[in-house]
Amino acid sequence: MRAIDRLLQRWRMRRAMAWLPPRVRLIDIGAHEGELFHALGARLVEGFGIEPLRPQPIQTQTYQIVPGFFPAARPANGGWDGITMLAVLEHVPAAEQPSLAAACHDLLRPGGRVIVTVPAPAVDVILVALKLLRLIDGMSLEEHYGFKPSDVRRIFVSPLFRLVAHRRFQLGLNHLYVFERSAKE
Repeated sequence: MRAIDRLLQRWRMRRAMAWLPPRVRLIDIGAHEGELFHALGARLVEGFGIEPLRPQPIQTQTYQIVPGFFPAARPANGGWDGITMLAVLEHVPAAEQPSLAAACHDLLRPGGRVIVTVPAPAVDVILVALKLLRLIDGMSLEEHYGFKPSDVRRIFVSPLFRLVAHRRFQLGLNHLYVFERSAKE
């Protein structure tokens, strides 16, 4: 990853971390090298990361990252405080989104949160230009398929989830969504 990639990644992580409890059991979908777990530091009680580009698992005292795709790759137990998908959902095909949301519901404790960041459609053009200029690596840009931020609300629907927050950031080019798992089954 290049400096701009890391800057944008840290910006997304800071936005997401503000919505997590002080001590957190967290699933990070698209965990890369565990940057979010490292940023959480002592706040992280337990972490489970899923990363499709990972050739080998990572295991530490507080977290593990496994290769694979969610929800096929996932922890065996539920009761998690949060699930993050930072710059991930726009890569997930529409046909797989309902099973992704159902798995999130199954894994979270009641009141647990799904925290998602997705780019505005204009970002694809900007990222392609930055990649051509070799300012970013632009990981997996070929997987973007025209995902619209408004699609997020369709994926995490009531009665399984309740929208807690929707904010724009990064000059309005990125969206943060926070959903809370309903206590209803």
